Amino acid sequence: MTATLRALIVDDEALARARLRTLLGDCTAPAACVAAEAAHAVQAMEALRREMFDVVLLDVHMPGADGITLAQTIAQLPQPPAVVFVTAHSEHAVQAFELEAVDYLTKPVRLERLQQALQKVERLMQAGKGPQPDFDEGCLIIQDRGRTERVPLAEVLYLKAELKYITVRTAGKSYILDGSLNELEDRYPRFMRIHRNALVARRAVRALEKHFDPEEGEGWAVRLNGIDELLAVSRRQLSAVREAIAG
Repeated sequence: MTATLRALIVDDEALARARLRTLLGDCTAPAACVAAEAAHAVQAMEALRREMFDVVLLDVHMPGADGITLAQTIAQLPQPPAVVFVTAHSEHAVQAFELEAVDYLTKPVRLERLQQALQKVERLMQAGKGPQPDFDEGCLIIQDRGRTERVPLAEVLYLKAELKYITVRTAGKSYILDGSLNELEDRYPRFMRIHRNALVARRAVRALEKHFDPEEGEGWAVRLNGIDELLAVSRRQLSAVREAIAG
């Protein structure tokens, strides 16, 4: 199953963003969703620091830092998304491809051309990243013994790295996911880091309490709604967990 591409639209014109949002909603192979929008470079970088995107649909001419400058900044990110320029001005096409943009679309954008650009993004992801956890908007896609199952994120209580796999725990069942805990943390802010090997759903945290661990000794642990299991909280994450519970 192909994951839905998460897109960030960056354009200072509200009508242009609305048109792209509509076109993305009509894309099917691959499908795409608008995960965030930005009217200028500062807003775009705030969004990029906050969450992960697969593709940035980027206008060139904007107030402040232009799209070319923003693309240069995006390229320096640890896990940069693909960049597709969407602009009424064709004179920057050569410079855009020098920045390794995936595609360069001219306004008014046609659905067919947008779909082609997204297909390029998808091929790039498949070629460059290798096996990755499957994501869908609102779900984790679990592959288990030839069976594919969609697990709603709203049901997930914690994600715990164990050896080469991640345990995905709901109130009623545990699943195994092949992927990176760091990537899950970046992509889904609903989960909070409590330990180097564990993320918990913020809404599920019921209590923070003293706990004795045979390996780490006296410490703290969180108790979650729906399960009896306690999860250790590292000293490094303790203050952040306290703030989250208080807030």
